[in-house]
Amino acid sequence: MEDRGGGGGGSFVAVRRISHGLDRSNTCNTTSAEVAAGSAAWLGRGLSCVCVQGREGDSRPSFDLTPAQEDCLQRLQIRLDVAYDSSIPGHQQALRALWGAAFPEEELHDLISEQWKEMGWQGKDPSTDFRGGGFISLENLLYFARNFPKSFQDLLRKREGVRSMWEYPFAVAGVNITFMLIQMLDLEAVKPRSFVGATFLKFLSENELAFDLLYCITFKLMDHQWLAMHASYMDFNAVMKSTRRQLERELLQEDVTRLEDIPSYSLLSR
Repeated sequence: MEDRGGGGGGSFVAVRRISHGLDRSNTCNTTSAEVAAGSAAWLGRGLSCVCVQGREGDSRPSFDLTPAQEDCLQRLQIRLDVAYDSSIPGHQQALRALWGAAFPEEELHDLISEQWKEMGWQGKDPSTDFRGGGFISLENLLYFARNFPKSFQDLLRKREGVRSMWEYPFAVAGVNITFMLIQMLDLEAVKPRSFVGATFLKFLSENELAFDLLYCITFKLMDHQWLAMHASYMDFNAVMKSTRRQLERELLQEDVTRLEDIPSYSLLSR
């Protein structure tokens, strides 16, 4: 897998806000904080856990995957390996589609344009911001725009809550969320090494677009945390850490059997 080191998904700039008045078959289905190792609740979810003793007496869980889970993980890893390439027509079309979904009333003059700053990219060429998340970070944003257009527009235009004078840039924050989820779920590993990662693979084997859906949930949760913390641009990393902790807690709740069951899913609106 491509190394995504750096820990933050790329550099980050603040934007000053200007105020204006289950089908459970054995294949992937496109339809729709750690806990104690060996917990019966997690084993009951079909997670085969082996506890490995560490050198200093610590134990860490190791998980065996079903063939279906392994296949779905590999498919997702293939997506993770795709870098954004501005010379590929499909990538250009996806970027244009994102603009059209974000600003349907405004024509995009060119793929390299000052207009992109309106969406929260750092410069006039969005491709320079994709290094931390790859092409999948663009796919995530496009999935969000198409499947939860109201929430997408609310976040893009900062419509909800009392906003900071210096807000997070929408698009760059989205790339950071993709990067954070890849790290949190340990998706570049051969097998999951946490209960959170193993639980997600269970969801992924039942819904091939689980990563995209979790992305939408996470973006909305991040903005919810941002408002609750009365955050400004200097607080972005703290907000992301808080978002990750909350998301891990929700994924590990015993009554969660699909992503739509986690409490933060209710924050989304279409």
